[in-house]
Amino acid sequence: MKEEKGGGLDAVGPRLRNLRHERETTLAELSAATGISISTLSRLESGSRRPTLEQLLPLARAHGVTLDELVDAPATGDPRIHLRPISCKGGMTVLPLTRRPGGIQAYKFIIPGGRPSDQPTPKTHEGYEWAYVLNGQLRLVLGEHDLVLSPGEAAEFDTRTPHWFGAATNQPVEYLCLIGRQGERAHIRARTTSSR
Repeated sequence: MKEEKGGGLDAVGPRLRNLRHERETTLAELSAATGISISTLSRLESGSRRPTLEQLLPLARAHGVTLDELVDAPATGDPRIHLRPISCKGGMTVLPLTRRPGGIQAYKFIIPGGRPSDQPTPKTHEGYEWAYVLNGQLRLVLGEHDLVLSPGEAAEFDTRTPHWFGAATNQPVEYLCLIGRQGERAHIRARTTSSR
């Protein structure tokens, strides 16, 4: 039993390296996000050092995965997804909906109602994004465009274009978001009926 446990922890290094590469994060950026030194992160990734729980928790948080996913805990056979909300600055809540690293990632965002003092601060990053509004009015500042999306509306864009999301009114807004690496896009396919 002890051997199995050790084997699981020994396999964490490659998973840590893969997660960091998939997210295109440097060791320095990960060190700043977790408070773990660059040399320790490097040793954890190479497998020359086994991680402690105190190191695994901030690493799982930084990579946006559960601790079970990080240590590759065996599946329980339970198909339910146990969402763990992440609270962000400004009162925004993010619920990761995908459980596997890599590929397109799905999230649900809940943004509190806007305040007159809220000023857009557009950001850029590598990737492609698709947003679908569930409830409320979503304000999307995208390059030179300042848009308001209503429930049922979607936007798709290259994230190298400066962008910012916020609530368009004093009511909260909920939206689904798919984020992929550069070149990965969300596609909606309609089934066609054959004419007779």
